[in-house]
Amino acid sequence: MTDLIVAISHTNDGNMYIPTDKENTSVIKNRQTFLRTIGIEMDQTTRVDISYEGTNYRRYREVRLNDRGKGMQGSDIESADALITRDVDHALFLPLADCIGTVIFDPRQKVFMLSHVGRHSLEQDGAYASVKHFVDTYQSHPGNLKLWLTAAPGRQSYPLWAFNNRDFKEVVFEQLHRAGIKDENIVDDTSDSSTDERFFSHSEFLAGRRPTDGRYAIVAMMKN
Repeated sequence: MTDLIVAISHTNDGNMYIPTDKENTSVIKNRQTFLRTIGIEMDQTTRVDISYEGTNYRRYREVRLNDRGKGMQGSDIESADALITRDVDHALFLPLADCIGTVIFDPRQKVFMLSHVGRHSLEQDGAYASVKHFVDTYQSHPGNLKLWLTAAPGRQSYPLWAFNNRDFKEVVFEQLHRAGIKDENIVDDTSDSSTDERFFSHSEFLAGRRPTDGRYAIVAMMKN
């Protein structure tokens, strides 16, 4: 039976990403230490590298074993909004500023996605589109999919103006329900990342309400 490991770093694990310094040695060390606490090595792992260039925020790319290690110590990885793998012992790693890290796992087809679901993605129906990609590409049934959602900023600090100032989780759940996902198959971290200081928040730093900037991360990997 194939299981999925999912883990989320916190501020006490250190900063997991600096956009302007992708080879920062302290960040690389933080990643290595965090991953080893859950039995994963850097050379087993591929980083989801988000780029805000262009207008398409629903770029999904499958990676294989020869992609392991890419993006973990530099920028040697093609940008995408989500990565997918069918390989056991291949971890996917996503640093987060304020958006939602979403894991979608099909235990029957033995495939999973790690997706960056942010404001831009949601405005393009990104949570729904992520599920539809599974259905169309891997013949998954929505009722069989298991999901994990990271914390997200609340409405008071980060209202989504394109959705009548609703909050991230409201919009994400609406899109997932429309895609056929069942609530009982979702593991949701209900923390407000803008007020819970276990999580870095870039928007709170920019607003002057956090003394330090940084990124936390979510990682997932299939194991037999």
